[in-house]
Amino acid sequence: MKRMPKTILAILFIAVIAVSAISMLSRLGQSVRVDMTDRKLYTLSDGTRNILAGIKQPITIKLYFSKTASSKAPDQIRFYTNYYNYVRALLEEYSLAAKGMIKLEIIDPRPYTDDEMAAIRYGLKRFNISEEESFFFGLVLQTQFGVTKNIEFFTPDRQSFVEYDISYLIDTAMTRQKKKIGILSSAPVMGDEMSGYMAYMMQMQGQQPRPAWGFVNQLKQMYEVSTVTADTEKISDLDLLMVIQPKDLPDKTLFAIEQYILNGGKAMLFVDPYCVSDRPDRKQQNPYEAPPTQASNLDKLFKAWGVEMPAMTFAGDRNLAVTGSVAPNRRPEQVLGIMKLESAKKCFNGQSPVSAMLNEITVMFPGTLKKAAAEAGKETDIHKFLREFRDGSEPVVMACLLNGKFKSAFPDGVKIEPAAPEEGAEKKPVDPNAVRTLTGLTEARGTCSVAIFADVDFISDLVGYQTHPLFGTMIVGDGSALMLNTIEDLAGSSNLMAVRSRGQYSRPFVIVDKIVADADKKTLEEENRIMAQIKEFQTQLNQKLASMNSKENELINKTILAEKKDIELKLLDAEKKLRQVKMSKYQTIEELGLKLKNICTLPGPAAILLIAIVLGIRRSFMRRHYISHASDA
Repeated sequence: MKRMPKTILAILFIAVIAVSAISMLSRLGQSVRVDMTDRKLYTLSDGTRNILAGIKQPITIKLYFSKTASSKAPDQIRFYTNYYNYVRALLEEYSLAAKGMIKLEIIDPRPYTDDEMAAIRYGLKRFNISEEESFFFGLVLQTQFGVTKNIEFFTPDRQSFVEYDISYLIDTAMTRQKKKIGILSSAPVMGDEMSGYMAYMMQMQGQQPRPAWGFVNQLKQMYEVSTVTADTEKISDLDLLMVIQPKDLPDKTLFAIEQYILNGGKAMLFVDPYCVSDRPDRKQQNPYEAPPTQASNLDKLFKAWGVEMPAMTFAGDRNLAVTGSVAPNRRPEQVLGIMKLESAKKCFNGQSPVSAMLNEITVMFPGTLKKAAAEAGKETDIHKFLREFRDGSEPVVMACLLNGKFKSAFPDGVKIEPAAPEEGAEKKPVDPNAVRTLTGLTEARGTCSVAIFADVDFISDLVGYQTHPLFGTMIVGDGSALMLNTIEDLAGSSNLMAVRSRGQYSRPFVIVDKIVADADKKTLEEENRIMAQIKEFQTQLNQKLASMNSKENELINKTILAEKKDIELKLLDAEKKLRQVKMSKYQTIEELGLKLKNICTLPGPAAILLIAIVLGIRRSFMRRHYISHASDA
C-alpha cells in the first residue's frame, strides 16, 4: 500500500516531463525545420527572402479557409484540405522568415459571423455548399498604411505558383505602383473593347463581344495593360511592349516599335509562321476574298538586328510530338508540329533564369529563329510540312533573348503620305508638302533587350488556358510562367522572377517514353509499307469497279469480278498485317507496363517475407540457446 502513492507521484512526474519536453521540442521545431520534399516545396526561394528582407512596415496576412464546411462538402471540395495545409505551412515559413514583420491569421468563416462578412467585403470568392454553408479559400494582405490586396481563391492550377502569388502581393503592396504594359496585336487578343452601351447593343442583336485572351486577363491582375493601335506613330510611357502576331504592319508602326526599342524600351515579340489560334471570323469574312493569312513576321526589323524567322519553316520532333488529328474525320496520328516541350528532355535553356525551372510547354507549328538569311516561301501548307518532314541532327531555336546595340532598319526615316480619299471623292494630286517624314535614332545609344518567340499559340486560350465550369479560366502548362518570367526579367523585379522560376513540376517516365518511341520507330517503316500496299490495292479495286460498270460483256465482267475478289482478299490480308504490326507495338508497351508493375509491387512483399524469415530463424536460434542454458543450469 505504501508503494501506491509513490507510483502515482512517479507517473505524474513522468507526465509533466513528457508534456514539457513536447512543448520545448515543438517550439524548437519552429526555428529548426527540414524540408524533405523533392522540389523543396516548403523552402522559400532567395527571391522571396530578399522581398521579405525589404519589408519596412508590419503586414497582416489573413488566410480564409472554410475548414468546417469543407468536412461536410463533396469530394471535389474536400480535395482542398491538402492544398490548404500546404498554403498554411508556406505562410508559416513567410512569418518566420519575416522576423516579426508578418502577422499570420488563420480564419474559418462560419455562417452569419463577422468573419464571413469580412471575407465577402474583401472580395473573396464564395461558393455555396448548402443553403447556409459557404466555401472560402482565399487570402487578404493588409499593410499598416491601409493597402489591401487579396487572392480571391486558390485555384488548383496555381498550386505551383502559390509562392509567387504571395510574394507578388507583398512586393506590390510595398511599391504600390503597377508596371505599364502595352499590347500591339493583329489578332483579337484584347477582345472587343467597347463601351457598355455598345456591348448592350451587340447583345440586343444576338451577338456576343469577343472576350480577351486568358493571358491578357492574367496580366491585368498584376499590371496596367493598355492597347497600342496598329497604326501608331510613336510608342512611349511603357515599361514593356508586347507585339503579338504582327501582320502587314505599316512602316510607320514598325518605325515606332523600333524607335521605342532603340530608346531603351523593353519588348517581347511573338511571331508565328502559322498561328492556329488566329482563326478568321467567318461571319465577318467576305466569301469572295481569300482568307486572311495566319502567318506573322517582323522581317524588316529582324534583318536589321541580325536574326530571321524563315517563312514556311516549322520546328518538329518525333519524340516531342503529340497525338491528334489535323483534319476532321481523320484518325488520330502523331502531329509533328504540335509538341510538348519538357524539361526532362532538355527542351529549355537551363542556364537562363527565365527558363531554367520550367517543366512543360505545348507549342503548335512553331517557327525557327536563325542568324543566317533563308529563302521565304509563298504560302503556309501544314499538310505539306507533315508529309515532307525530315529528321535533323541539330536542335532548333524557337525563342531567344537579343541583347546589343541595335541599328535602325529605317536609317533615312519613314515617309508618311496623306490618307487616300474615300471612294467617290474627287482624286487630287499628292501635295509634296503634305508628305511627312518621321526620323529618329539610327543606332541605339545603349544596350537593347528584346525577347523573340517564334510561336503565339503557347500563350493562347487554345493551349495555355482552359475554362473550368466552377473556377473559371485555369492555366495549363508553363506557357504563362515563361511569359511572366520574361516580363519580370525585362521590366520587373528579379526577385519575383526567381520565385516564378519554380514552374510546375511532374515526374515524367523518361525510360518508358524512350521505349515507346523505339517501338514506334521499329513499326513505322512496316506500317508505311503496308499502308502503301493498301492504297495501291484500293486504287486497283476502284479501277476494276469502274471498268466492270462500263463494259456490258458478261464474260469480261466475270473475269473482272474474279480479279476484284482477288484484290479484296489481298486488301484484307494487308489490313490484317497492319493490325498485327500495331498489335505487336501495343503488346510491347503492355509487357513493359506489366514488368514495371511487378517491379513496383513485388519488392515490398518480398522484403517483408525476407524479414519474417530472418526473424523466424533468429527466434528459433534464441529459443535453442535458451533451452541449452536452462538444461545446463
